[in-house]
Amino acid sequence: MNDLTGTGTTTSGATGCGPPDAGLPDGVALLERAIGYALGSLQGIRPSDLRLPTPCAGWTLGMLLRHVVDSVAALQEAVDTDGIAPGSVEPLAAALDPVGSLRTSTALLLGSWTRLPDEDRLVAVGGCAMTTNLVAATGAVELAVHGWDVARARGKLRPIPFDLALDLYVVARRLPADREGLFADPVPVPPYAGPSARLVAYLGRKP
Repeated sequence: MNDLTGTGTTTSGATGCGPPDAGLPDGVALLERAIGYALGSLQGIRPSDLRLPTPCAGWTLGMLLRHVVDSVAALQEAVDTDGIAPGSVEPLAAALDPVGSLRTSTALLLGSWTRLPDEDRLVAVGGCAMTTNLVAATGAVELAVHGWDVARARGKLRPIPFDLALDLYVVARRLPADREGLFADPVPVPPYAGPSARLVAYLGRKP
């Protein structure tokens, strides 16, 4: 479950080999909505909850939250430096207080991304030059789905909001077909499944 931060990135020699982002929803707007949903899943987490298992096999809630903080740090690096360096290091604050660290870092992240000009620029990710819109949209998928993971780990049924899940599903379907190290294989869903269930199932979760 490396997601955005596990791509082995470089800031030089990147080529435009990422998935095309023509027709994608606005990435920064998606990021704002995904952060709002993810933060709602943090309400009431107790220290003892950090040992709970999550839908990500082998991951406890504490491990998952620290991973999400690391992902937010990678998105912050993308907006600050136009690239995500390989071998990202988990912020120290995440180990001490993953919930507080996630709340603080997402607020900073959203402020940084909303200060960007309207015009896209390129960010080096995994040797590929991806537009800022695509990077933000990809980050939104990760944050929302992990927000779902957090809620499910705590035994809460908290679907991703209908419209947000629809938009994120469009983005998720454009991610690279090679899922190894990113997400588990898709899980079948019944024809009547809603967009939240379809999104998390596409990314390897059982709704």
